[in-house]
This record gives sequence, structure tokens and C-alpha cells, in this order.
Amino acid sequence: MRSAILAGQAEHTVPADVLASFPELADSDLPFDTDYRVGMLGNGLRYIVRSNATPPERASVRLWVDFGSAAEGEDERGYAHFIEHMAFNGSTNIPEGEMIRLLEREGLAFGADTNASTGFDTTLYKLDLPRNDLELLDTALMLMRETAGNLIFDDEAVEREKGVILSERRVRDTYQLQSTVDNLSFLYPGSAVSNRMPIGLTETLQAADGDALRALYQRHYRPENMALVIVGDFAADVMEAAIQEWFDDFEGPPRLDPPTFGPVDTALSGQSRIFLDPALSERVDVSRHGDWLDEPDTFASRRDSLMRQIGYAIVSRRLQRISRQEDPPFRGARLGTSEFFREGRTTTLSVQAADGQWSQALAAAQQEYRRALEFGFTQGEIDEQLANARTAFENSVDGAATRSNAAFVSTALGLLRNDRVPITPEAGLAFFEAVAPDLNPVSVMAALAAHLVPLNDPLIRFVGRTAPDGGETEIRSAWETSQTSRIIAGDIVEAAPFAYTDFGAPGEVVADVVDERLGIREVRFANGAMLNLKRTDLDEDSVAVLINIDGGDMLDTRDNPLATAMFSNLLSGGLGAHTLDELQTALAGRRAALRMGSAAETFFVSNVTTPDDLELQLQLMTAAIADPGFRPTGEEQYQRGIDNYFARLSATPSSSLGAQIGAIESDNDPRFSLSPREAFAELSFAKLREDMIERWRNGAMEIAIVGDIDEDQAIDLVAATLGTLPDRESEFRPYEEERVRSFTADRSARTLYHDGEADQALLTMRWPTRDDRGDLIESTRLSLLGRIVRLQLTDTLREELGQTYSPSVQSSQSAVYPGYGVFRVTAQIETGDIAETRSAILATLASIRDDGVTDDMLVRARRPMMESYDNALDTNGGWMGLVDRAQTQSDRIDRFMRMAEALEGLNAEDVRQTALQYLDPDTRLEITVIPRPAPDQ
Repeated sequence: MRSAILAGQAEHTVPADVLASFPELADSDLPFDTDYRVGMLGNGLRYIVRSNATPPERASVRLWVDFGSAAEGEDERGYAHFIEHMAFNGSTNIPEGEMIRLLEREGLAFGADTNASTGFDTTLYKLDLPRNDLELLDTALMLMRETAGNLIFDDEAVEREKGVILSERRVRDTYQLQSTVDNLSFLYPGSAVSNRMPIGLTETLQAADGDALRALYQRHYRPENMALVIVGDFAADVMEAAIQEWFDDFEGPPRLDPPTFGPVDTALSGQSRIFLDPALSERVDVSRHGDWLDEPDTFASRRDSLMRQIGYAIVSRRLQRISRQEDPPFRGARLGTSEFFREGRTTTLSVQAADGQWSQALAAAQQEYRRALEFGFTQGEIDEQLANARTAFENSVDGAATRSNAAFVSTALGLLRNDRVPITPEAGLAFFEAVAPDLNPVSVMAALAAHLVPLNDPLIRFVGRTAPDGGETEIRSAWETSQTSRIIAGDIVEAAPFAYTDFGAPGEVVADVVDERLGIREVRFANGAMLNLKRTDLDEDSVAVLINIDGGDMLDTRDNPLATAMFSNLLSGGLGAHTLDELQTALAGRRAALRMGSAAETFFVSNVTTPDDLELQLQLMTAAIADPGFRPTGEEQYQRGIDNYFARLSATPSSSLGAQIGAIESDNDPRFSLSPREAFAELSFAKLREDMIERWRNGAMEIAIVGDIDEDQAIDLVAATLGTLPDRESEFRPYEEERVRSFTADRSARTLYHDGEADQALLTMRWPTRDDRGDLIESTRLSLLGRIVRLQLTDTLREELGQTYSPSVQSSQSAVYPGYGVFRVTAQIETGDIAETRSAILATLASIRDDGVTDDMLVRARRPMMESYDNALDTNGGWMGLVDRAQTQSDRIDRFMRMAEALEGLNAEDVRQTALQYLDPDTRLEITVIPRPAPDQ
């Protein structure tokens, strides 16, 4: 394989039949992965199919259109995205509104399984099929064929959808979008991209009609401008034949020339801009443009790309190391070069600063950037990045047999969008092994220097809450002053070996049984640690590990509500023998890491590793439990993050609600209310240690390992690591007092305020329900009711009234707090639509309470839930949801196994009775979020 991929071959390694469909690959010498079946119909429509059985009996279907907002005319802005919406609103053979309903009856949930997206350059339609029966594939392709050429754009349907799109634009019109638009106009003035955001303009959207949308649709929805991608548990011949059956009759004129996305002015320099918003933390971006490097996908171009990626990674690693210092000069920084479609490239040094500290942050980042270019890299730095890269290539080979549909779809889209040749994981590893010996400080720096655009007289953009005193002049002066400072070579960082490999005598296994319900193996050690194991073949070379330790948010009391607030940042303090930065270097090339957090009942530590690295992963987790570092270096970063969080509390209606809803629902219970900023300022790792260390060291511990494992070997590895820890409690504490949680009895209407756009409002209604600990049938009724209310509100608010982009309905029954649950209905709307939206929500709920629901509505709500249940154990993640507490919450397995029967047994009258029981309009808690009035109002 290695010799087959080496450059300089006289023959093409892309097969002739592939080149017939993708002539852009003619210059490639890479070995095309022929398990991708590609072809082109007589009308010019291309397709890529691949048979794949992970997950089993599932499939993904994509219709890719080489058309996005950049191709719109001046008076068509937003129409590419509008067309995407209209694909769900009527075609020659599907009445308006029936496409989504048809898919729901087949078990596809709108949003999760049925969706679409529009970018600057492409539009993508997505269907994820929960079953691999041929009738469902036929239905999916029929719908894609309707989308490709049979949309009708009825004027009345356009008017109804117009309100939905305007609502989506209103919801997205936040400080982030406004900053993005400003940045594009600064970097690429006069470009199509800066003037063609996919969401469009209010005035052009309001002017849209069926004729205008149809004209744009017919210009770009042409066979030669489209491709189909199908990946799933079907034979490739079956998928190919189905495409031919449905799309052979699709006719249209040849594709148009691609649009221009720029221009990209490579001479643009010396300009500065300031963009301010109260919700934005300080950041300075320094950029320059260069020509697009037209590099066919070949062995040589991938070699150059790997070398420069290593170079960028080393610079970013240096910047990361600085950000982890005590009292660092910046919160974060990165150097990178991005392609601007196929028209240019842009190098940017981006620096995040604490408020008022932009100048020192910019100087520190600039000096590190200059240091890299002047003094180069060390072999040790290259070796660290090579180790990470080698591991990624090797893991791809080891997991090749169980790659997901999503991974194959992503590769297919890379071929369509970027002419990137799909190669096998084995070919990828052979490429790496062939190139790796050539990577050294000289070659890596040469590749980086050839790709990076020098930041001479750059474009400088400042974003933040407050402008620098000297404005744009001061920003540029700071850059130029730092540019003249003397740079010296940095210190060489030596990698220390991982210090935690021997924990003494292995722990003793005192119990080892198999739960016959799902085949979960349950082990107990003499020190009290519990281990649950489930071997699967769903994801080759992948092992998920999750540890639950007693405590978590149960330690957040009324007197000490922020006890665990900093726990998720604990790793920033490193381990006793390693700083976080040293740990990252020591673990280079290994798939071992820590994800830590505080959940409702437990602290958790988790990661996904490999069979080869499982021992190291368990050693790392054991070290985190036995010897956490608690260094204060991460405290400053945490406090700066809290500053930014509080600055954004009222930036949008949803953030304002999120900041205050806990206190409203809980009658100001400190555990569920946002504490004042001053309380967060008093937090430290020293306080965190005082609050949690006793539980961390002594609390009950339940370990779950799921995936590609040898169970006996895994038990031995746990015995040698977590099994050696000092004795722990054998049961999780009940926390009876901490589990008391109530929903406010004060249901008076509330009005909250936000500081976003003046046309944005939010209306939410909430009812207390019940927990998820007892009656499975009643809990399932509430979940089904939630689905039904969402479907009917979507029909009413979105499709009929066009008032909200995405009405939200959630029925949450707590498994932690006895008797506690909340049913929520939320709509983000225009300020003037509050009264009409309130009436529509109440009328919808009244209809369900008084008249019940149709059998069709019941099917549309229940079928996706059933499909989700049927596919729940097709992934390691699904298994982990049952394995993690198999010993201490065994009843969850019983509930899971009874769920299908419970769901199938529900009928329309059950839904109506549940609505009558819980959704009384007179007992609702209603909250409206509106723009904050001016001080004189």
C-alpha cells in the first residue's frame, strides 16, 4: 500500500469511471476508495452511494445543490434559503404541508431526521432513515425528486412561509450575527459574501412572491448542478438503481457558471475597525489576504498540507501554553489561514483578552507569532504533533470497519465541494508513514511560510464592550510598536513522562455477575468500587468510559449554592505531578483525556478511548481522583468567563429568560437561582476543594465501560487502577433534604426585559407535572403529549400564522427530584404578536383538552418516538445510558424494556386525559420577555 500511494506514478490511480463523473480529479495520484460507488445520469446529475451497516438497518440520504446565497441577485437576497423552506411546502405530487407529515408517519422526526441548510455556496437537504426497508428508501427518493424539480411556489404558501422566515431572521439577529456581518464587510468589502448572508434582508424577504422564487429555483436547480448521496444498510446496486429510477426523467438546461464570492483584495492593508456591543468580550483579529493556492488533491499537496498543519498546530500550542500561565496576558489566541472559497486565502492572528487588556494581549500574541517565524520550531514540538497525527491515522484504520453513515456522508460531500479524493484509512496511514520522516523543523517551517500570508501592515479589527481610548489609531499603534520590539528565542519545553502508572497491589474482586436482562456484567471490588461492562461490536476500536462519584449538584445547598460551580474547571489545575500543559504533552499521541463535570446526583469523569489506550485512560482517571492538582492557574480564566457570561445575560430574550427562570420557578431557592456576580468572585479552587474533596475521595463510585473490550482484561485494568483506591462508601447517599424541589405556587404573569433588538420577544407558558421515578405509563403519556403539542403548535404558529420559526415544547419529568416535572411551551416572536400568539397557544391546548387528537396526529407523534426507542442500542452512547448506573439504578433498565409496550398502548383518549390533568390554562405560569423600555418610558 505504501508504494502504491507514493508520488510520481505515471498512471492515474483514480478509475476512469470515476473521472467520467468527476473530471476535476484527473490530476490526482491518490488511490480512490472504490467502495464509494459514483456515477452520472444522462442528464448530468451525479451520485455517490456507499453500503454501510453501522448503525445497522439505517441510512442517510442527501440532496446536494451547488447553489447558495452568493448566487442571488441584489433583489433576491435570502431567496436561496427561502427556496429551501418551500421544499417542505408543496410540490407537483405532494400537497402543501404533507411532506413533513408523511415522513413523521414513517418515523422521521422533523429537525432530528428531516432537515435542510443553506450556505453561501451550497444547499443541502437531509433525510436520515430509521429503517432500511426499500419502501422507505423509495419514499425518500421520491421526496428528493420533488425537491429537485417539482416545487410549485404557490403564492399563498409563500406568504405563509414568509412569516416563518422573517421570524427565523428575527431570532438570529443577535450580536453574534451582527458582528459576523461587520467582519465580512471589513475583510471583504464589496464581496458577494459580505452582502449575501443566507438569511437575507427583511425588505427583500417581504417582497418575495412565487414568481421570483420560481425563477431563481429554475435557474439553479438543474441536474448538472446537483448530486445525490446515499449511505446506509442497502446494497450499492439497490441504491444506484433507485436513483436511476427516480431521477432519470429529471430534465434541465446545463449548469450556469459558478458565482463570484469575492472579490478578495490581496492589496487591502493598513485599515482598522472597531465593533462594539455590550455582550462581546474583547478580541483583536489581525489579518492579511493572499492568492488562492490552486492545489489539486495529490500526494504532494497533502504532504504540504500536513506539514503546514503541523506548523500551525505548534504555534497554537505555544499560544495555548501562554494562556494557561498564572495571570496570562490573554484568554486565548490562535493563528490560522483559511481559504476564501476558491478565490483567496486569509491569515488571521486572533487574540481574546480580558476587558481593558487588549493591548498587552495583542503584544504577547504578536511576539509569539514573530518568535515562531524568526527562530522556528524544535524537533520536540514536531514530535508531539506527529504523535497526535499518527494516532489519528492509526485509529482510523483500527475503526475502519464500523465507520458511521455520517463519516461517509462527510467524505462524499468533501468530494463534491472540494474535489477531495476519498481514500481508505489504510491508504491514509500509508501516506502518513511515507511523509512523516520528511517532517523536521526546516521542512515544517518552509511549508508554513509558503502558506501563511505575512501580517505586514495588516487589517486589524477590535470587538468588545468599550472602545480603546485612542480608537482605531491606538489599536494600530499598539501593533506597530510591538512589531519593533526585540524577540528572543523561547525556552525549550521538555516533555516529562506520565507519572501515574503504578498504584500498588490490584484491588480484589468480591462480586462478579451478569444481569441477564441486557447482558451487562456487574463487578464489585473490595474497596467498594462498582464496575459495569458491556462489550459491543458497534464501534470498532472504540471504548467509552464513564465514572460516577457520589455528590455532584447534591452538594449545592441553600446555604452554599455554588459549592460545585467550579468543578468543570478542575482539570485546569492539573494533577499533583503535572500541570495541565505538561499533561497534554505527556499524553501526546495517546487517546486519553478527561471530561469532568457535576451532574444532578454525581460528579462524572468520562472519555472515549481505544482498547490499546484503555489502561492509560484508567490510570489518568485514577490520578484525577487520587491526586487532583487544584492549582490556581485556572481561576483567572474561570472568572473572566463568568464576566462574559454576566455581560450577556440580557443580550437576547432567551438569555434573559434563562438567567431568571430558575428563581421564578423555585420561589428564589438559591440552588436553582442565579447567584450574584459577587458570589462567583469569591470562588476559588481552595474553596472547591473544601466543598467537594470528602465526596470525591470517599463517595460511592460506579464505573461503566462500553465498547470494543475484552471484559476480563478490562476488569484487570480497573483492579490495577481504580480498584486500588482507598475504601469508599458502597452506596450512593439518599440526600433526602436536597431532593426537595417545588414549582412555585405563585402563577401570576411575569414580564422580563432584554437588551436585544426591539422587534424580539418571547412568550413561555409552564405547568408543574410529575417525576419520572414511578408510574411509567403516566410519564410516557406526558412525553407523548409533549410531542403532540409541538406538532399542533407547529401547524398553528408556524404554518398557519407564520409567527415563530421554531415553537419549543418540552415535557421534562425529573428522575432526581421526587414529584417534580415541568411542561414548557415557548415561542420566540415579534413584539407585536404576543397577544395573538398567546391566544393561539391556548386555543391549541383547549382543542386537545376538549376534542382530543386525531389518529393521524397520534401516529405522527408516536412513530418517531418508537423508532428512536428501537434504535437506542445501535450506538455505544445508547448503551452507556443504561450501563452507567446498572447496579445502583437497576430500575432504569426495567423502564427501558417496558417503554415500547407502554408507548404502543397509549391512545388518543389517554392524551386528552393527560392534557386535562396537567395543562389547565388557569394554573399556568406565563412569562413574557420584551425589549427593555427606554429610561424615560
